[in-house]
Amino acid sequence: MPKGVPVLKNPASPTVTGPRLGEDEVVELAEVFRLMSDPTRLGIILTCLHQQVSVGEMASKLKLSPSLVSHHLRLLRAARLLQAQRQGRQVFYLVADEHIRAVLTDMVDHVAEEREIEGE
Repeated sequence: MPKGVPVLKNPASPTVTGPRLGEDEVVELAEVFRLMSDPTRLGIILTCLHQQVSVGEMASKLKLSPSLVSHHLRLLRAARLLQAQRQGRQVFYLVADEHIRAVLTDMVDHVAEEREIEGE
């Protein structure tokens, strides 16, 4: 561990920035990360990161069947990662929360940064 970097022994301890998380919240957070760890679901989330997207558009962009996209959307909506908005007969999806959007945008930037450094 680099010098000066604090070691956190308990992820739910009060030394973590922000309010202390209870066991239920830690489990919920782990579930959010588990859902996002699936490449298909992560692709769906990233597709909806900055704009509303319909199931058909997602399926086309990601080269997946609409039924598979819909299955994953149910899980992501249940975890409150995506929100749905009906417009006429179509439903459009968007990342539900600015916190989720910020974390994923930062992670995308981080991965792109690493790729740029390796390419130099």
